[in-house]
Amino acid sequence: SGIDEVINKWTKPLLEVFHTEPKIEIQEKTLERNNKFSYAVTMQPHEGCEAKSKAGYAFRLSKPRIVIPVFPGSGSENDVRRAFEAGGGNCTLVNVRNLNGHLIARSFRELAAAIKTAQIVFIPGGFSGGDEPDGSGKFITSFFKNPELAQEVQDLLNCRDGLIGGICNGFQALIKLGLIPYGEIRDATSDSPTIAGNDIGRHQSRIVRTKVVSNKSPWLLSYDVGDIHAVAISHGEGKFVCSEDLLRQLIENGQIATQYVDSKGVPTMDIEFNPNGSLMAIEGITSPDGRVFGKMGHTERMRRGLYKNIGVDNFGDNLMFANAVRYFK
Repeated sequence: SGIDEVINKWTKPLLEVFHTEPKIEIQEKTLERNNKFSYAVTMQPHEGCEAKSKAGYAFRLSKPRIVIPVFPGSGSENDVRRAFEAGGGNCTLVNVRNLNGHLIARSFRELAAAIKTAQIVFIPGGFSGGDEPDGSGKFITSFFKNPELAQEVQDLLNCRDGLIGGICNGFQALIKLGLIPYGEIRDATSDSPTIAGNDIGRHQSRIVRTKVVSNKSPWLLSYDVGDIHAVAISHGEGKFVCSEDLLRQLIENGQIATQYVDSKGVPTMDIEFNPNGSLMAIEGITSPDGRVFGKMGHTERMRRGLYKNIGVDNFGDNLMFANAVRYFK
């Protein structure tokens, strides 16, 4: 068709420099053998929810409090706040300042104090610290490993039935902290999962489709397994990788929440639909009980009327934020 010819003329001259067709045959075959996994939960909030923690119950609040740490390089904190407030939450943004040791220490105290009275912590996207040292999310990771701050995070999860979420840079940090997929902050080992650079070795910014394959998390309670949404992505490191043993556990536990899919709703390694080459087309993952949830796609940026003329339907909503708020009501 005419549009295909235009796209070909637009992309072909630079294909030898910016490759867009990495070798995917082996992973594609593996994906075909394993793409039928799903984990569905049908219930109302608080009725048998697996994420009702072993610690007790969620506090009922008219306006649950959400803490959003803003690191140097964060870029979506206001979109996240807007999404939470639209769902009935009360947001507090805490700026992390790193100009000198005094300000860093003060930031530790301020964020720890904010988390102590919060029900939800959400780490927004962006490029914290310029994605240094040594890769995406490392600055956030090192900050949250401060003993006082790490203890408040664990208390939030283990003693107050709290929720933690992260998108893009936040997802990368949750993986490196161990909160995803283990549900606790732990040191990384040679067997730990990680987020690697996109297969084509550069930043990707586009609209993709994702499918919900598990709704065990409070963040996803209003979604049905099989729901497909369009979502914006913007990242240079979004490829989830892990060992075969861990992958098997994630599948069996229903921790793989969302996958990249093609126009027919089938998980794929095709770069047109899976922009980073993520293992098993994984886009979002939860902790074992579902209360920690991270994903690469910028759900907070999906608002009606924002995207035009891109040939994609079924735009994703941002009800995941309202779901998290509703968990405490």
